[in-house]
Amino acid sequence: MPDLMKIAEKLESKILPMIRFTPENVIDLDRLLCDTFISQCPKPIDYHNRRDLVRIFNTITKEIYGNSDGSPVVEEYGSFVMDMFDKKSDLDLSITFNDSSEVSRKKKISTLHKFNRKLLLIERQGHVTGLQPIWTARVPIIKVTDSGTGIECDLSVDNRDGIAKSRIIHAISAIDERFRKLSFLMKSWAKAHDINSPKDSTLSSLSIVSFVAFHLQTRNPPILPPFSILLKEGDDPASVAKVVKTYLNYGKQNKESLAMLFITLLVKLASVEKLWEKGFCASLYEGSWILKSWKRSYPISVEDFIDRSQNVARAVGRNAVKTIYRCIHKSLDFLTQFLNGQSQGNNLMDVLFGKNTASTLEVGVTSHIGENKNNLPILQNPHPPKKRRLEEHLEEKKVRIRNEKKIVSALQGTEPLRGGWVQQSLSETPRNSLVSLAAPVSYRPPHAISSTNIKVNHNHNPGTTPHFSLHPVAFERSYNPSIPSHLIASQSSQGFAIHQKSVASNPYLPSIHSHLPQVGRNPYTQRAFYNNRNNPFGP
Repeated sequence: MPDLMKIAEKLESKILPMIRFTPENVIDLDRLLCDTFISQCPKPIDYHNRRDLVRIFNTITKEIYGNSDGSPVVEEYGSFVMDMFDKKSDLDLSITFNDSSEVSRKKKISTLHKFNRKLLLIERQGHVTGLQPIWTARVPIIKVTDSGTGIECDLSVDNRDGIAKSRIIHAISAIDERFRKLSFLMKSWAKAHDINSPKDSTLSSLSIVSFVAFHLQTRNPPILPPFSILLKEGDDPASVAKVVKTYLNYGKQNKESLAMLFITLLVKLASVEKLWEKGFCASLYEGSWILKSWKRSYPISVEDFIDRSQNVARAVGRNAVKTIYRCIHKSLDFLTQFLNGQSQGNNLMDVLFGKNTASTLEVGVTSHIGENKNNLPILQNPHPPKKRRLEEHLEEKKVRIRNEKKIVSALQGTEPLRGGWVQQSLSETPRNSLVSLAAPVSYRPPHAISSTNIKVNHNHNPGTTPHFSLHPVAFERSYNPSIPSHLIASQSSQGFAIHQKSVASNPYLPSIHSHLPQVGRNPYTQRAFYNNRNNPFGP
């Protein structure tokens, strides 16, 4: 077998000399990319809204299946779990049953029909829009959009594979923060060019993230190891996370900046444009190019790192691949112009990531953060006085109890339940949405970032822009996918109880316990859309 890596590197070497990597311009590009990453990173409210939606769907699940041990739960996966999403990203959800046996397609569709009926009733009240069941897809799903937040939810059944891969990717991203940042930027780039949609025969998010991981595996020196090493103890997320801890310094010898990695990834993709048809395949498992023949011909081949018989880029169509490569070549042309001093940075960001990209050379991550840690921004009122915190807690409790009484009265038919009574403290969340129906919670600003918590990335030459950002959510790990964020309500002979399956740990969000009522006997009193006993979802 020919040395495929050498063939690919030779083709890359024909493109790279056309780009002038002037140190000053590369530093400017790095700053622009870091600014773009920061500006598009999700805010605490984006995490909050998605967690609340997961919890609401679990409440709906209990309405359908009851509180028995055999009832399913709704689990999140995809970009949210990988922590590679923005505020416009879809929320992928899976209805997962407890038994280990594989769920038949017939049962999946039957399950989705039950949820579809419930969601139709909610849609009539205006809390959701765009309800669209897709029964004929390879993976049957229901698409539905929360009216207030605009978050589109894709609901599938028993997507254990998607859940596992998402958690594995999240675990691996701890090896080097450039993996997450480059994946985020490449996804943003693909969305801006309308080539990030499997239903339109373009790239899936998993295929984009896989390209990024493969690129980092094939740098010299490599930044990520072959996944075969990380999967040596098994492919369950817990085992992978355990192995990952022994490779946290794996890529420290590589000093490449985010800008260099962004450019060279596009170059790598451009260089193999004519090699896909010859059987070239990107293998994350091997961490190298391999020759592979599939049962059917694909225009792009990216081997699934768990099920190696599958191509994660299988959705890409032959016409769509031409569009993808036009975008790659166009982006490389504009990057070359910028590095040659022929275009402005803001214009470049608009071309790469869409118009009005919030990124300027003046607003960026300073290259001296690691030298002066005390200059980190102090967020407003990080530590309220104890007396004030107690007063706020008591006031929240009073509001919860008052709201619960109103819902109980409505359920008993003694008082009509009118919309809009929930006083949502998170002013960013519109009222007419599923999220707005959550029990009131007072959001407090995140704590100030202590200088002792700063993890300075030493993978950079002096004077270059560091790879961590000032934004608290971007700076710190804000999501732990190994801890599902759903809560299950149940009712026993002793009364109503909330059983916490587990809660995602996020220092920038209030405890999810504060969202839930602590009194009452009806497990649905925390949601305003349950209007009466006979028809809980309204007329």
